Amino acid sequence: MKILALTDIHAAYDNVERILAAERGCHAIILGGDLTTHGTAEEAAEALKRFSSMGIPLYTVAGNMDPRSLEDTFSRHSTLVNGRGVLLDDVGIFGVSGSPPTPMNTPYEIAEEEIALRAHTGWKDVQAARIKIFVPHAPPRDTTVDAIRTGQHVGSTAVRKFVEQCQPHAVVCGHIHEARGTDTIGTTIVVNCGPALKGFYAILTVGKGVSVELKG
Repeated sequence: MKILALTDIHAAYDNVERILAAERGCHAIILGGDLTTHGTAEEAAEALKRFSSMGIPLYTVAGNMDPRSLEDTFSRHSTLVNGRGVLLDDVGIFGVSGSPPTPMNTPYEIAEEEIALRAHTGWKDVQAARIKIFVPHAPPRDTTVDAIRTGQHVGSTAVRKFVEQCQPHAVVCGHIHEARGTDTIGTTIVVNCGPALKGFYAILTVGKGVSVELKG
């Protein structure tokens, strides 16, 4: 199974359509947040309809730049996995919308305690899955995929603790545009897909485990 993973689109919807056209062999799409930048429900709905036109499952979380009110739209036009998990064959996908508080006071920021609660709630839903993929918008703290240009680590401490405890097979995140790449925490592979705004994305290949290829 191949899964296309995208984050940080920030309204660059034409970029996403080009990526979708190039990756028609994928079996599912994960959108890891920041579909919009302070977007409207109408804008988000139109974008999600365009992305779902391939007829393959579309799994989403909202990012810190997506107003919280957009989650109703995400739910109507995709499978929202914020604080819940779903099964795709033997793959369990679960996630957390938003980010920890930032200096920018963006639309969707939540406390680390709430991030932990949503992660563990979704984890319970995918216990039957052979492969488990966690989709928090924010990366785990103190990794190569959460460092800003100054070198400061600004990821989520709750995501980090959850991954250390539960060891999902893969973490798909974004949020920190300049920290595109992969890292590992124990047996978990962590991928910051990089901003789809600039044409970046990742392909997850599910076999006995999960492998990741960064593209774009």
